[in-house]
Amino acid sequence: MRTRAENVGRIARWEVTKNAGGVDRRTIAIALLAVLGLGAMAPMAVSQGVALDQGIYRVGVVEEDPYYDPVYLDPTFRVQDPSSAAVEAGYQEIRIVGPQVREYADSTKGRAAVDELRSSTMRYNDGIMELEDNQSAAFPVTVNLTYVEREASRVVAPGQQAITIQSDDGDGGDDSGGSADVGSAPSGSDDSDGSGDDAAGDSGDGGTNDGDSGGDGDADVTRPSDGANVGGSSISARLTGGSTTGAPSDITPPFPFRSLVLAFVFVLPLNFVIQAYGSTILSERINRRGELLLVAPVSRGDIIVGKTLPYFAAAVSVAAVITLALQGSAISVLAIVPLALLFLAATFLGAMFARSFKELTFVTVTITVTLTSYAFVPAIFTDVTPIALISPLTLVVRDLQGQAIGLGQFVFSVLPPTLTALVCFGLGAGLYREEDMFTQRPIPLKVLDALAGPIKRRRSVALVTAVLLPFVLVAELVVVAFMYPLTQAQIPFGVVVFAAFVGIALIEELAKSLHVYAGYAHSRFDGGLRTALVVGAFSGLGFFLAEKLTLIARLADLQEVQIGQAALGEQALLQTGIPLPLLLVALLLAPLALHVVTASVSALGARRGRRSYALALVIAVAVHVAYNLTVVSALAG
Repeated sequence: MRTRAENVGRIARWEVTKNAGGVDRRTIAIALLAVLGLGAMAPMAVSQGVALDQGIYRVGVVEEDPYYDPVYLDPTFRVQDPSSAAVEAGYQEIRIVGPQVREYADSTKGRAAVDELRSSTMRYNDGIMELEDNQSAAFPVTVNLTYVEREASRVVAPGQQAITIQSDDGDGGDDSGGSADVGSAPSGSDDSDGSGDDAAGDSGDGGTNDGDSGGDGDADVTRPSDGANVGGSSISARLTGGSTTGAPSDITPPFPFRSLVLAFVFVLPLNFVIQAYGSTILSERINRRGELLLVAPVSRGDIIVGKTLPYFAAAVSVAAVITLALQGSAISVLAIVPLALLFLAATFLGAMFARSFKELTFVTVTITVTLTSYAFVPAIFTDVTPIALISPLTLVVRDLQGQAIGLGQFVFSVLPPTLTALVCFGLGAGLYREEDMFTQRPIPLKVLDALAGPIKRRRSVALVTAVLLPFVLVAELVVVAFMYPLTQAQIPFGVVVFAAFVGIALIEELAKSLHVYAGYAHSRFDGGLRTALVVGAFSGLGFFLAEKLTLIARLADLQEVQIGQAALGEQALLQTGIPLPLLLVALLLAPLALHVVTASVSALGARRGRRSYALALVIAVAVHVAYNLTVVSALAG
């Protein structure tokens, strides 16, 4: 008699060698060649960037000039022979003579060219300093930058009018520390000293000067070879927006798009994996191909784990390779594990719902868009800890940036998607039987089948409600993440809170009542009034007991964010000075009564049919929103 591990291993080997998602060897070979080609091109693309602006600025400089290397190594510039007439005619943006910018075009493009030359020179200087053996002498100043919320203030620059700085979260403070004293001279100006110093990278706070780039004309400066990393930045630094620790010139404001690139770098391979995985699951249901496995002396769990294991291993292996290329640690791989599980679990459940490959395509596209948004949107706010940690991808960003990650933050980020994945696998496993696998029922009816499967008696409703809580937790965290940008816009905070309450109430009421409606649709309960009230009470009780586990949100201090305080109003009561007896009533009796009442209202509607259930659900959501508004008003008072 084989053990479960042996059964799983044998099914996994069979999946790889015999099935492999219905892909033949020729297709696999072509796919591997394409992946290898993309992998070979990726470092070049990341290091050189997108060349949409290649050669956009024309610079007149001779090879003997100390500025030749910074200009030549930057693909943004096109090297030409210096000509004053060309600058005046608009055929050249910058003319460099010796260690100075002698002339530049008096236009928007000309001024932009000077700014770009300044940045390129600074990067070149940093690259030269990176080649030094004594790095502590090359970069004697090290900065550790921490972004904090700042209050509105007024800063007066010398010789300028007062500037109002609006309050912002983690903006980086560019406005108060920018190069407002940089001037520019018009075309043909003989004031070469001012323009030359500016263009030579006289950055002041960057810790470099003209001479480092060869501005003094010294012949003993070693020029890096073509393609050298003159910017001194790694691949991971380019993707994550640099580091908040290092030399002053290394510190750059956070750029959310670079964090979002990681959503595609790590999540995009998962989309290809689930395509093959969904195909192999659905192929078992076509023409009763999976019937042999069902009658084999193995459990459903062994079959599902064995068929899933190769795809899970492929997803984790790809994440490990990407992490190694980006110089990350094991934390990045561990953070991708729950995302991989969630993608695979949702695809497994969708493949059990779909009736054809055409329908499976629609399901997988929906899963891809939804889960990518879940990983994508919170990662925008990488510097806003409570919001960003909703997505495990934030752990990857911070790991690549070298930031510390606490155990509580890690658990808060990975536990909800992991639990949700397990629930999806559990619901799909309930359909992995002959009477459900080989039937052609629409997706909505299959969803009801999956929800009604675990319900055997009235008290089973409480267990199903509690099991669905991970869905609720993830969905509510996503609602908070989507509402956070609205709090930073010109939308009244009260409107944002109300919209968040409606979304949260709808999610919770669906989780408490949809399986109840499924139970009535499958005749699990009689149509009596007493039965509906009892079923509603069980559902409300199960949700109340499971909801207390959401105190995990405190591990990441989500209530520090204003929208988080509103969404987690009950948890915020813990930090108030309310006497203990009243606090127990607020945390126990009032939420319990709310969940029992609203679940009972939905159950009363569910026993009469679909339309009555929809109307009762609207009433339950309205009651829930009114309760949340009352709690927030009490906290505000």
